Amino acid sequence: MTNQRLFDLSGKVALITGASRGIGEAIALAYAQSGAKVVLASRKQADLEDVAQRIREAGGEALPLAVHTGDLAAVTAMVEKAASAFGGIDILVNNAATNPHFGPILTAEDSHWDKILEVNVKGYFRVVKACVESMKARGGGKIINMASVAGLEPQPMMGVYSVSKAAVLMLTKVLAAELAQFNIQVNAIAPGFVKTKFSSALWQNPQINQAILKIIPQKRMAEPQEIAGLAVYLASPASSFVTGSTFSIDGGQSVGTPIEL
Repeated sequence: MTNQRLFDLSGKVALITGASRGIGEAIALAYAQSGAKVVLASRKQADLEDVAQRIREAGGEALPLAVHTGDLAAVTAMVEKAASAFGGIDILVNNAATNPHFGPILTAEDSHWDKILEVNVKGYFRVVKACVESMKARGGGKIINMASVAGLEPQPMMGVYSVSKAAVLMLTKVLAAELAQFNIQVNAIAPGFVKTKFSSALWQNPQINQAILKIIPQKRMAEPQEIAGLAVYLASPASSFVTGSTFSIDGGQSVGTPIEL
């Protein structure tokens, strides 16, 4: 098998949540470039249409569907529409996330916990549950859960979010163990600090931004496109014996304090 075929997604259908911008958009574009038909999911239809148009202009196929992953009926309907349009689902990227609380964890309200766990954990579970039968029928599949370095080590002022991403890591392992018998591989990507609208409260604050750069050996935040390559690998035949794993993309942050010679 050639390297080109190893990473070829031709004939596959990929569903990406949170696909209207940032990491989700970058992954959707990369999947389309690799040959997949992509189903774009997010809460705002207009934003999804913009991404879908870019994919179509490049010769790809895209189906934009507005959905709130907190609504099981809406999630089920989304997967049914995707199956009707493209025949089924082979690849799922759970990327939609929220973080309405920034501060010490003891200042978080119940509403913050409810919202974060509803979207970041239960939302992932709902979409997986809705997609699995289609994957089984098609002989297997790939599930990529977007976690975070915050799920591996607590990040300052992001305690509830960190807890939710730790839950995503365990959800990934549980799903990997239970779905391996159906030739469905489940893995997680744990990005470090990525320069997106979602993280703008961090990089737009000069003091916080400088503090972050000090703990990253590469001295910068990632761009969304730098997450997409690993997502292509985990969706492709190249990762056929990889399941239950978490892959960090953090510019060396997990290594520890940068060493300057």
